[in-house]
Amino acid sequence: MPGPSYQTIHLLVRTGNQPLSTNMRRLLTGYVINFNRRHKRYGHLFQNRYKSIICEDDPYLLELTRYIHLNPLRAGILSNKIDLDTYPWTGHSAIVGNLKRGWQDTDTILAYFGRRRREAIVGYNRFVEQGIMQGKRKELVGGGLIRSLGGWSQVLSLRRKGEKVASDQRILGSSEFVKTLLKEGNEQEKKTLRFTTKVADLPLLARQVSSNEGITETELKSGSRRRKISKARRLFCQLSVVKIGYPGAQVASLLGVSTSAVVRAAHSAELPEVENYL
Repeated sequence: MPGPSYQTIHLLVRTGNQPLSTNMRRLLTGYVINFNRRHKRYGHLFQNRYKSIICEDDPYLLELTRYIHLNPLRAGILSNKIDLDTYPWTGHSAIVGNLKRGWQDTDTILAYFGRRRREAIVGYNRFVEQGIMQGKRKELVGGGLIRSLGGWSQVLSLRRKGEKVASDQRILGSSEFVKTLLKEGNEQEKKTLRFTTKVADLPLLARQVSSNEGITETELKSGSRRRKISKARRLFCQLSVVKIGYPGAQVASLLGVSTSAVVRAAHSAELPEVENYL
């Protein structure tokens, strides 16, 4: 009996006001539910949590787009560029106009190649064709230093000069871009640490939220839909799940509600009061 087949999916997305984790959870959960229903199965579909890399627009946006879309050729799934132009399992076919896919943003990429759509598609196709002979790009899939600088030659050159540069495995961008993101991440981590030192456990947080919002702990856990209580429960979920990182199931157990209800409340529009607790 043949073993299970494992597939890797690459997505290049631009985040908006909502964090990537929220959108990925909705995407993956929705896909699993529909897939299981369609195939009359149960249980997990994805093996591990997704891996994310933050990408600096210039010069990596176009390079990543080309690299991802050429994966079927590198893997031997397709034999030539003509097949790729109509292949439905990459975004390339939508960018060149052979497949309609309403949710995919094609304009951002084409804008780099010309003002008129037909002209832009010609330029984009030429760019993709130039990448076919490049094979695997270590600077796009390798370690932090290579990612940050764009290749080992630049890394070695700076090392010979004794210059230090910022790098991180999770970031694809210039050294300055890496520094900025790491600084923002450190500041957010300090905020979270200050908060978690004040609130050691969920029961204590429940008491504090109830007291500050003018309700009792019993009301917080009652499941009541009164506006005041619902708001306090939503605040509690956002603090415990998003800010501290408690599992939704643990918070749901304390509140006496479903895990899905906790997750929805935690990732709804953030309440202004959340920052007051930091």
